[in-house]
This record gives sequence, C-alpha cells and structure tokens, in this order.
Amino acid sequence: MTQQINESEKKKNNKLGLIIAFLAILVIIQGVKWYLDHQKKNELKTELANRDVELEETYNKLESVSNELQLKIEEISKLGGDVEELRLAKEELEAERDRLQESSDVGWARLYKIRDKVEGYETLLREKEAEIQRLTAVNEELLSENTDLKVTQNMLSDSIQELAETSEKLGEKVALASTLKAENIKISAVNKRGREKEGEFKNRQIESLKVGFNLAENSVAPIEGKDIRIRIIEPEGNVLFDVARGSGTFMIDGREEFYTAVQAILFDNTKQQITFLYDKGADYITGDHVIEIYADEDFIGSKSFTVK
Repeated sequence: MTQQINESEKKKNNKLGLIIAFLAILVIIQGVKWYLDHQKKNELKTELANRDVELEETYNKLESVSNELQLKIEEISKLGGDVEELRLAKEELEAERDRLQESSDVGWARLYKIRDKVEGYETLLREKEAEIQRLTAVNEELLSENTDLKVTQNMLSDSIQELAETSEKLGEKVALASTLKAENIKISAVNKRGREKEGEFKNRQIESLKVGFNLAENSVAPIEGKDIRIRIIEPEGNVLFDVARGSGTFMIDGREEFYTAVQAILFDNTKQQITFLYDKGADYITGDHVIEIYADEDFIGSKSFTVK
C-alpha cells in the first residue's frame, strides 16, 4: 500500500515538474520574442532617424545651390551673358525642393536620385564660374583698352557664342561617354526542373527565359538610379508585351515604344550583375528572337536566340 502511495506521489511530482518546465519554456520564448521585437523597433527608429537627417541635409543642399544659382544669374546678367540655362536649372531645382518639403514619406532611392541631381547642378555652377571669369576678363579688357567699342562688343559676342558652343559639345561628349554598356550577355532557357540551357531552344525546354549580363565599368557615368529594360522581339518584329508580367512603354528618341520587363537599380560602377527571369506563359514563335537592353532611354546591348 505504501509503495502505491509513493508511486502516485512520484507521478504527481513528475507532472508538476513537466508543467513547471513547460511554463519556463513559454516564459523564455516570450522573452526572446520581446527582445527581438524591441531590437527591430530600435533598428527601425534608427533608420528613420538617419533618413530624416539625410532628408534635412538634402533640403538644405537644394536651398544652398538655389541661392548660388541666383547669384550666378545676377553676375552673368551684369556681364551681358546668357542666363536662360541657369534660370531653367533654378526653376527645376526649386520645384524639386518644394516637392521634397511637401512629401511626408521619402524613400532612400529618391534621396539618392535628388543627391545625383544636386551634383549635376554643382557641376553647372562650376562651368558658369569659368564663364563668369572669362566674361569678367573680357569686360576688364574692354574698360582698360577703351578702344573700338563696336569691334570689342563683337569680340565679346563671339566669345560668349564660342563658350556656349564649347559647353554644348562638351555636354554631348560627356553624355555619350557616360552611356552604360551591357557586357557578357547570356540567354538561357530554364526548364521546369530549373535546369538551364544555352544556344538553340525548343519550346518544351523554356519554362522561363533567363537573361543575364553585367554593366561595364564606366568612370564617367555618375552613380545614380537607372531603369534597366529589356525588349524581347519576335521573328516578325513584335515586342513581347504583357502588363500582368511587368511590361510597359517608354520613350526612345522621342517616340513611345513597348518594353517586355524592367528593373530599377542603383548604378554603382562595380560591374554589377543584372538578371531577368521572364515567364511568357505560352509557347514562343519558332525562329530567331532578339533581346535589346536599355538603361533609361539609352540602348546598351543586344543578343539573339533561336527557338526551334
């Protein structure tokens, strides 16, 4: 009888121990969950605080550059130079500044784009500073020599025109040099098992079409946001287009064209790898297809593939 009582008591103690252990595990789990939630909130607060600081610095930078542009407009106007480019730049900058001030939620990508624009404005200011120095020198020469006013005015006009033409040519060269280039373009058919095949494909081998390439290093191109698009052109010349799969339209040389897929990236000049995985959802037309690649509106590469 005593042995039965002891066994019963032992079972009760075991159950009680299990209950206590279970409760202890629950407490530990809740503690870990609270700690992770607390850590995540702190990280979010830090990121928001950093973004707010960056936002304020960007706004102040826009304000500062706007003031500098106004000074340059006044200086060049007094020297008789053309200030239309500066006026347009100032209007665009102030519009960007006002949108930034009115926006309640500004993401990092937009801040980076605005900072890129600010760098462009600062480059314009440096170019105009050189123009001011040249105009000032020409005006001082006019005052010191005080010779044939008409001839000197013609020289001034020629100098301004020459500077404008030089600036325009330089801008065109920089724009051309800064165009990105797609390298090592590879086109693969990915089947239902995830296996890839290059070269010629059969429709049964194409569950998805994989397009991979890297952006060539370019020391002239600025670090900024880019929209990378591909156009898959069928043998008959039609572009694969399906809004449900991310297709849309964009401008090329002033005309609206279809694109098949797009990715928004931050070009960082590190020969970064870009990959598109396109699921057509239907068979491809037999024949040669061409894939064109664009960065914003600039054509940067192409390659063909064949469906048998």
